[in-house]
Amino acid sequence: MKMVYSLGMLSFTLLAVGCGPSEVETVKDEVGIQSDSQYLADVEPAGAMPVSEAREKVEDGQNVTLVGLIGGSTKPFVDGLAAFTIVDPKVPYCAADEGCPTPWDYCCQTAAVRDNIATIKVVDGAGKPVMGDAKKMLNVKELSTVVVQGKAKRDDQGNLAIAATKVFVKQDSK
Repeated sequence: MKMVYSLGMLSFTLLAVGCGPSEVETVKDEVGIQSDSQYLADVEPAGAMPVSEAREKVEDGQNVTLVGLIGGSTKPFVDGLAAFTIVDPKVPYCAADEGCPTPWDYCCQTAAVRDNIATIKVVDGAGKPVMGDAKKMLNVKELSTVVVQGKAKRDDQGNLAIAATKVFVKQDSK
């Protein structure tokens, strides 16, 4: 079933890539979790670079493949938009035995996160942002390890955003 989501008055403070809503076709997997097969890669893309390396080397408009863990704040997912932030795998997050309720916010590593984070926005074939819940569409959660493919967008401050056309979810995700 195809669902069209309205962009409405969405105020998105992260880097914007394209405009307007996109159609999303969803399917349910064997356990009944809704995922968006159109944007999920079946095979892990080769040549993925960590976020920190991409922030140093990738230029605006360049095609790129990145690897990272979903996180970087207490709420790394954007409500109503298939978008989230990822952090370089080398940056440690709080261990389970430390009792931190939100280890994906990297609260003990805030300085390291600044130079090791990227915004991921899932886009359709026309480059328009996909509306919806990335957690459900991609069957991911905080600290899931993902490999994303897409086009880089840089802002004046050097922040990196990726207009992702494919997302691979690693099975070894936390």
